[in-house]
Amino acid sequence: MQIEFMVISLLILLLSVIIHEVMHGLVALKFGDHTAEHAGRLTLNPLPHIDPIGTILLPALLFISNSPVLFGWAKPVPVNPLNFSDIRKGELLVSLAGILANLGIAIICAVVYHILSTITSLPFIEQLLLFGAQINLLLAVFNLLPIPPLDGSKVLMSQLPYNAAREFAKLEPMGPFILLALWFIPIGNSSLISFILGTVTNFLSSLLMLP
Repeated sequence: MQIEFMVISLLILLLSVIIHEVMHGLVALKFGDHTAEHAGRLTLNPLPHIDPIGTILLPALLFISNSPVLFGWAKPVPVNPLNFSDIRKGELLVSLAGILANLGIAIICAVVYHILSTITSLPFIEQLLLFGAQINLLLAVFNLLPIPPLDGSKVLMSQLPYNAAREFAKLEPMGPFILLALWFIPIGNSSLISFILGTVTNFLSSLLMLP
């Protein structure tokens, strides 16, 4: 049963990160950018979205090591803001699209979980719904961090004055190193980034009344 649960959890994670990326492309399309469409990325077919590290290696390592947490990401959808009919508004909404998609999935999973737990007892399905809600909350919170190249940095840049946005964009090459550093800055019994993600995710879980 544990293996079955982990396999289905991996599929839920895969679908969640794919929907996240597809939503970026769909909103970009609404603003006049066909880049993702021409690249064949506006599909739920997992093959065009696979990132060797984020979609295969990392989830597989977490699975094999019996990690209590599964995590991953899909290959970023290509977007060209220069094609947007409204660049600043387009950058804001395209950047938020994936985050809002994950929050939407989390809310749907939470609502179905509460309905199901009220009318019947299906522990396996309920645990999958809880995982779906929690992993999507985690994906939303992680991507909202204002660190390049995460979506939160693009949300921030879309709201900064032009010169400030240009200066902030220069941090992008350092983004992965900043994230890595946050993993190694200790706070209590965890890292700084784990503390931030855990605190915000737990708060959102409490709002959805999840155990």
